[in-house]
Amino acid sequence: MSYSADFLLSAYRTMKTIRMFEERVTLEFEAGNIPGFVHVYDGQEATGVGVCSLLDNDDIIGSTHRGHGHCIAKGCDVIGMMKEIMGRADGLCKGKGGSMHIADIDKGMLGANAIVGGGPPLVNGAALSAKTLKTGKVAVSFNGDGSSNQGTVMEALNLASVLQLPHIFIFENNGYGEGTGASYSVGGDITERTKAFGIPSVKVDGLDFFAVNEATRVAIDRARKGGGPTAIEAEVVRFGGHFIGDPQRYRAKDEIKNAKRDRDCLKFFRARVTKDKLLTKKAMDQVDTEVAELIERAVQEALASPMPSISELTTDVYCAY
Repeated sequence: MSYSADFLLSAYRTMKTIRMFEERVTLEFEAGNIPGFVHVYDGQEATGVGVCSLLDNDDIIGSTHRGHGHCIAKGCDVIGMMKEIMGRADGLCKGKGGSMHIADIDKGMLGANAIVGGGPPLVNGAALSAKTLKTGKVAVSFNGDGSSNQGTVMEALNLASVLQLPHIFIFENNGYGEGTGASYSVGGDITERTKAFGIPSVKVDGLDFFAVNEATRVAIDRARKGGGPTAIEAEVVRFGGHFIGDPQRYRAKDEIKNAKRDRDCLKFFRARVTKDKLLTKKAMDQVDTEVAELIERAVQEALASPMPSISELTTDVYCAY
């Protein structure tokens, strides 16, 4: 597979934006500037970007409670996201969605979802719409290893197979469902499970942007041509806990330290593109500087933004027919 320098630099910029956004969100949460529970995505950037870099605005994604990375990968405004996470009136969802319910329909982002396994049935609806209207669009659901045990996901897999929907199921297996190891809680193998529904299914190294991207290209091409769903299991690593503040007593000594040293997808990407002379270190370092400035601006603008007024409490909450 050949890649243009512009495509790769854009992919790197997005991965670096996710990494720095999540690191800063952690600091702002610890400083008391972010309410509620927050689940960050750092460590898994190659999967979210490897998938979403191939999607158009009109293609749909559905996310999880760990959704910041998917939002940024799909093109959601970083400053609007920071405002939303801080509960500000001019956030992407007027400060009412917060970390676990960010959505931006204009970017094809149906929303993060606090319900484990809640996304695939919704994404099936988007995929059915695309098939019925013959738009040629695809829909992608992001799932964790924990959601692979949910009945909603099994039903969505079955329906997508029966109706041959253009739905690509991404399973980001980071080895933990909250604090429970997948080796204990997931019976069998996620990829083999999805194959049982008659769906083409592959397992990839989710820390390898290129492996994810190439598997997704095949899946998208199949879906756009009417070939139905695909399942991709990406083996990834979660640098943090289930949520910010998780004591993580279930993890081995130095597990996170070793993962950041030896299993960092951004390090892998930089090593690959410099070795193959696809990008220069100078170009990526410049991106690092620009992203740092963007994240700082996002934080300062969010801190200066107003909270929603009391009069807005019930707007966008109840729907009248």
